[in-house]
Amino acid sequence: MEIKQLNLNPEQINNDKVKNLYDQMQQLIEKLNIKKLPSEIVQFINQQIEDINSTTLTGFQLYKFLKKIQTAIIKKLEADHKIVPKNYYRNLWTAVGMSAFGLPLGVVFGLSMGNIGLMALGLPIGLAVGVGVGTSMDKKALAEGRQIDMELKF
Repeated sequence: MEIKQLNLNPEQINNDKVKNLYDQMQQLIEKLNIKKLPSEIVQFINQQIEDINSTTLTGFQLYKFLKKIQTAIIKKLEADHKIVPKNYYRNLWTAVGMSAFGLPLGVVFGLSMGNIGLMALGLPIGLAVGVGVGTSMDKKALAEGRQIDMELKF
């Protein structure tokens, strides 16, 4: 079973942000067509594409709609089959590292030194931990063949 193609009216794509996201969605569909996906995932993606093709939205509303659908497709692929785009885990773990590791370490460091202004020193530590963990997970996904050969930029 093959994934359907996007078919929006060119008049709906009236600014650069929408065009870039639309082009990225088309590239994502091409890359997913190369992968051997289960039929239930293909049906889910085709339903999302039908929703896009039938919309009459333009401008910022279309951008938000496309972004929502792109996120839903990626989350479904990741949750069900652990298929992710390049740098997915790095981007995810950067934020997690800063908030879950960096801030608590910074608070401990600031309180132990008696100067809470030093709390910000934990953020770069958390950033490094998050990037390290995320990059290793991305390498593992690549080695196992679970990575889509594209990076989501929009």
